[in-house]
Amino acid sequence: MALDYHQNERPGKIEIVPTKPYSSQLDLSLAYSPGVAYPCKEIEATPHDAYKYTNKGNSVAVISNGTAVLGLGDIGALAGKPVMEGKALLFKIFAGIDCFDIEINEKDPKKFIEIVKAISPTFGGVNLEDIKAPECFEIEDTLKKECDIPVMHDDQHGTAIISAAGLLNALEIQGKKIEDAKLVVNGAGAAAISCTRLYVALGIRKENVVMCDSKGVITTRRPNLSPQKAEFATDREISTLADAMKDADVFLGLSVKDVVTTEMVQSMAPKPIVFALANPDPEIEYHKAIASRPDLIFATGRSDYPNQINNVLGFPYIFRGALDCGATQINEAMKLAAVRAIAALAKEPVPSVVNNAYKMTKLKFGPEYILPKALDPRLITTVSPAVARGAMESGVATRPIEDWDAYELHLKKLMGCDNILMRRFTEEAKRNPKRVVFAEANTDNMLQAAVQVHNDGVCIPILLGNEEMIAKRAQRLDLDISGIEIVNLRHDREAQRREFYAHRLSEKHRRNGLTYPEALEKMFDRNYFGMMMVELGDADAFLTGTYSDGATTVDIAKEVIGIRPAYKHFGTMHIMNTRRGIFFLADTMINHECDTETLVDIARLSKHAVEYFAHDPVIAMLSYSNFGSNNETAPRQVHEAVEILHERYPEIVVDGEMKMHYALNRELRDNTYPFNTLHGKDVNTLVFPNLSAANSVYRMMLEMGLSESIGPIQMGLNKPVHFISIDAPVRDIVNLTTIAVIDAAIYCKFGQCVYNSQS
Repeated sequence: MALDYHQNERPGKIEIVPTKPYSSQLDLSLAYSPGVAYPCKEIEATPHDAYKYTNKGNSVAVISNGTAVLGLGDIGALAGKPVMEGKALLFKIFAGIDCFDIEINEKDPKKFIEIVKAISPTFGGVNLEDIKAPECFEIEDTLKKECDIPVMHDDQHGTAIISAAGLLNALEIQGKKIEDAKLVVNGAGAAAISCTRLYVALGIRKENVVMCDSKGVITTRRPNLSPQKAEFATDREISTLADAMKDADVFLGLSVKDVVTTEMVQSMAPKPIVFALANPDPEIEYHKAIASRPDLIFATGRSDYPNQINNVLGFPYIFRGALDCGATQINEAMKLAAVRAIAALAKEPVPSVVNNAYKMTKLKFGPEYILPKALDPRLITTVSPAVARGAMESGVATRPIEDWDAYELHLKKLMGCDNILMRRFTEEAKRNPKRVVFAEANTDNMLQAAVQVHNDGVCIPILLGNEEMIAKRAQRLDLDISGIEIVNLRHDREAQRREFYAHRLSEKHRRNGLTYPEALEKMFDRNYFGMMMVELGDADAFLTGTYSDGATTVDIAKEVIGIRPAYKHFGTMHIMNTRRGIFFLADTMINHECDTETLVDIARLSKHAVEYFAHDPVIAMLSYSNFGSNNETAPRQVHEAVEILHERYPEIVVDGEMKMHYALNRELRDNTYPFNTLHGKDVNTLVFPNLSAANSVYRMMLEMGLSESIGPIQMGLNKPVHFISIDAPVRDIVNLTTIAVIDAAIYCKFGQCVYNSQS
């Protein structure tokens, strides 16, 4: 699977995408000759203008010689390339940084330094990666002195920064002062040395540090110590790790698995802290450590245990802040600022989107939550500004940030540069998979999607259709459907369930003229049968494919599932990931013509949906006129809807009616109509006057490659039923299935869908 992931479609994990128009001869003449000469001359005269006219200010090089790759060791520069591409991907998806992996086939540190220094003008920063000790110390120290851009060896400082944040919080929880804490470090490589140095900078006393390597305690009596090991050599009369851990307050492991015993942990001081960071297996297994004593705070490098020390909490946001203020280096002040920002974030109330992503209900600061989670969307707006402030206060920022509110908005937009939302929800779905019924398992795309989500552990699929036909289709597509339930609703063995469903549906609508025989006939329809499975608890969510006119399916949903009592309409929303950030579009599938009442409901539903996706909704109600400039029926209905929203739901940030370019151009809107209630805010939610407009816009954005989408996300039904075009790509079906699982999980927990929360 891992090999398929790396080679399918296009080999590798990253690509270069143009950021300027290039369709016309004029575009090309500006991009290259002769237009490119103008910025070249400006940069020649003022080198710092490279940040103005090129991508230098948003680019980082991940550079390695492959001598210490993950747990693989010295595998060489070329073999390490997949890791460096992966690091480049993380820079992009977490912080919007354009990253280039560079593998240098050179082990001589002096030659390596010369090569990196020679290419450094290309980039705004350099992330050194997977270079073995002790050469990595010389390489980083020299490049930091001789380059005028940020250089950081993440293997050293990333672990140091994240673990230091965890240490500060763990000490606070345990009621200990850092200056009094006795620290034992097992491992003396690059990460261990960097961690210990940073802990000392935070207040740990050197005389309270004992460092061990594979030979035991590093003491002043041992000959031929490297400068780095000599820095932390102790003069205490001890020789083994077991000796060192007696009465210690903190243990930091950056070594190998199973070197720490329960007896060692029990010998530590009251309320000890153990960071066992060997990967993938820690120095002492989690359950053994926790069982050894109840007053322990324990952390590992693993995501399946509490308190993961994860470098991704740091390096994307540290470089983001450094680049944005034009820092010439990443210094101690910036690293300490990152430490304190990460530590402080763990003390803040945890958003529901993070709780849900990690299958938690009351995630809060304490012994099992000393660090933020990797999928916390607030990291970029917390850590990056702190790093930038640290750079400015320490005098290394060449482009100081002046408007911090504008900078925060800029960072929030960067969260839409990838599918970060979808990744977060995929992780959540995997933690609590639900039973999802696929109505159109007789189509290639939906069958492929069902198999994929089954294999990925996102949900427990139930396929509606003829088992023999589905099996033949699966064979043709080379799909393994073993273990996936298939329900043939027309089969005789389903007669009892059809009758039961028909009785329940006819009882529900007996005052609407529906008889039992009519209801029984409906149960031969996949949409009726599948929705009744969800209605009566035989499944958790339903996913159906619709054709160009999905009105029939929509009517069935209203009849079987029903619209939430607080509303008279339901709708769908698409989330669009664009270069300008994330936009929420509604209604994209359900309501063909929207009157005033319908538009009010769509706006209310959109507010709750956007809030769940960790955004503050700023809603523009669209039309072909602005604020009453046209009194024709369509714009007047939008105008009336806005008046009702302002009067009855003042908590909703909404205005209109307005044209699209006024909605998206804050300056134009505010200058032309200074009275608008969105003044100073960037719109992120667009409510369209009818289905034709909404559907056309999101389809156009997709076909032109302007956006990636998630949706359509159903808003307003009583239970998790979702609709998607019958010809939707597999990826879109997989994404919507993931949303359906989350929808179902929250319905099961609270008895209602979070997207459909009442005002």
